[in-house]
Amino acid sequence: MKSGQAEIVETSKGIQKRGLMSRRVAIFEFLLRIIAFFNTISSAILMATTNETLPFFTQFIRFHADYNDLPALTFFVVANAIVSGYLILSLPLAFVHIIKNKTENSRILLIVLDVAMVGLLASGASAAAAIVYLAHNGNNNTNWFAVCQQFNSFCERISGSLIGSFIAVFLLILLICLSAIALSRRR
Repeated sequence: MKSGQAEIVETSKGIQKRGLMSRRVAIFEFLLRIIAFFNTISSAILMATTNETLPFFTQFIRFHADYNDLPALTFFVVANAIVSGYLILSLPLAFVHIIKNKTENSRILLIVLDVAMVGLLASGASAAAAIVYLAHNGNNNTNWFAVCQQFNSFCERISGSLIGSFIAVFLLILLICLSAIALSRRR
């Protein structure tokens, strides 16, 4: 009789420990979603408000650099805005994971949507990174000159925006891994 009671006590302690660990992972995922949201929304805002005007010879002739002059940078802003909207809308579902233990279906849904958002965000950031590379270094073979020598503020802002976006890509990949681990532990 005592050995049966000991097995029940050990089993219940294991279940409590697994539930506590699952709750900690869910809290960490929730915080990562908040951090990724702030990275994507700040990257979108920083890129969308980036512009610089330089005078050329006279005060009346000016060169203007704006993010929407290049479609890749516009795609970057739209991709970051979509992902930030998704992240803010996924917060209630992530909060449910903290409260409830049996959330396999919603975890699978979040994993699938997180993977789609990683693809969107990584493609937008990569397209913008190619343009930023050309802006910094130019291309001598095609006679594209580096414009960052003239438009310093513009280039600094778009480079900072890229850093925030790539941090968000890393955080989303980490979220996918954590969700997959939490899902595999429950089975």
